[in-house]
Amino acid sequence: MKIKNKLIRLLVPLLALGLLAAACTGSDDAADEPEFEPISEVSLQLQWFTQAQFAGYYAAQALGFYEDVGLDVEILEGGVDIVPASVLDSGAAEFAVSWVPRGLVPREEGANITNIAQVFQRSATLQVSFVGSGISEVSDLEGRTVGNWGFGNEFELLAGLRKNGLDPDSDVQLVQQNFDMLALIDGQIDAAQAMIYNEYAQVLETVNPDTGELFQPGDLNVINWNDVGTAMLQDALWADADRLDDDPAYRDAAVRFVEASLRGWIHCRDNPAECVQIVLDNVSTLGESHQTWQMNEISALIWPSPLGAGIMDPDLWAQTVEVATGEGILASATHRGRLPHRHRRRGGGESAGRRHRRRG
Repeated sequence: MKIKNKLIRLLVPLLALGLLAAACTGSDDAADEPEFEPISEVSLQLQWFTQAQFAGYYAAQALGFYEDVGLDVEILEGGVDIVPASVLDSGAAEFAVSWVPRGLVPREEGANITNIAQVFQRSATLQVSFVGSGISEVSDLEGRTVGNWGFGNEFELLAGLRKNGLDPDSDVQLVQQNFDMLALIDGQIDAAQAMIYNEYAQVLETVNPDTGELFQPGDLNVINWNDVGTAMLQDALWADADRLDDDPAYRDAAVRFVEASLRGWIHCRDNPAECVQIVLDNVSTLGESHQTWQMNEISALIWPSPLGAGIMDPDLWAQTVEVATGEGILASATHRGRLPHRHRRRGGGESAGRRHRRRG
């Protein structure tokens, strides 16, 4: 209960804006003219390269959903050295896509950004091994060589090890893993970190040298951090909290932006092949079959949304905060439930030692 209350002031604005966006599917009350000049041009900073992970936004752009709500949206591709929270905090983008922990850390350091729509309802992070390794649950990782990407991507794994009585520093051998599955396939590591919509599929796209056929799901064991209870909330839409407080035009644009973005994700749920083609038209480096896999898995991370599209599950929020504080990502206990969002920095600079490379 204590953890649930820690950052509740950040959760409440999300719920309020999300519910408002859900209600804004059309209004018969057009009598009231806005007391501000509506914003029409905004930009969205992604956290990784163009792929189906962001199909809902590309679909909203391509199919005119943003235009329907009076927005011209520029989508900014992410990459290894781009930190969406910093781009948003600097004012270089109006909105950003970021995992929740990677938004909370800059916020704790002074960036007054806030989560306005929790798009992904589940974590996509897995630990993958071959069946022959005998690793079927977390306790089986004891004494094994375990790959992870580091750079802030490892906390679900670390928390999962501790929850199962294993010391990450002594009971397993943690090694730096590239953003691929070659070390697992080549037998250099016993278990590899993977996103269900990306690296996991890379194994299934690889020929098993023993059979001459592609690896199959039955060849793999998967530890899913959602099942272990250390999963952290991932892709969410973030906005500038100061502007939400002080600028009615920006607040209005945020509601319209969330509404149209969620409409894009609904369309991709119902029309995955069309959305895959939209992603490919935006020059993705990954091919059609991989994007099709990714589109299906992304939809499974979003739907069902038990409390409504874009609404955060308070229990998963509490779990995310618990893992974040337990692993030292956040020092929120020193703030007694408050984050220092009036002592902010502008200009996009990152605090020393806090620059994390993200995995999409």
